[in-house]
Amino acid sequence: MLISIAIDGPIGVGKSTTARKTAELLGFTYIDTGAMYRAAALYLLERGLNIHSETVVSQALPDIVISLSHVNGEQRVFLGERDVSEVIRTQEVAEAASIVASYTCVREKLVAVQKQMAKSGNVVMDGRDIGSKVLPNAQVKIYLDASLEVRTQRRADDLKNRGKNVDFEEVKCDIMVRDERDMTRFDSPLVCVNGADKIDTSYMTIEEVAERIAELARMVM
Repeated sequence: MLISIAIDGPIGVGKSTTARKTAELLGFTYIDTGAMYRAAALYLLERGLNIHSETVVSQALPDIVISLSHVNGEQRVFLGERDVSEVIRTQEVAEAASIVASYTCVREKLVAVQKQMAKSGNVVMDGRDIGSKVLPNAQVKIYLDASLEVRTQRRADDLKNRGKNVDFEEVKCDIMVRDERDMTRFDSPLVCVNGADKIDTSYMTIEEVAERIAELARMVM
């Protein structure tokens, strides 16, 4: 039996890092769905297309080819044949991804790809609609959360580590806007699904959270 672990939650709770660590502990494949939306946003931005127009985005979708591949044990994100793993981590791309991810046409395209990926083996997948939309039958469903102050500090620290000048209040405002967009969008809003184990990561290390999720997974294996 294939095991799927769905991890959802807002920005700044450590979803991707936790999911990656959990996959490592269990020997599962990690699928970074957020990176796929960022790659789509990057494609649109680089071509100067209007990301605020769903019609424009929809027309560009057939030309957007996104794939994930493991290179030297590390997951890499490809836009066509180009490795965009680093360039998609900018604040500009993150904000654009939050916008385009609200469009039904984008979600339908990428969710279909993500569902297909999950059929290849035991997977850990993180995002905002994994338990509700992408992997509704996942054996383990997790909702990670943390206080706004902690999430803001984590995001600010991440940006500083990438060499960016950041203002704490601006970062907090950006997170609040993205939370509102993610939780109120028409298609696949961020929710804590029934039956999900909710974990507050505010005062936990990544290792502690990952081990907790791995324990839950071992119970159904």
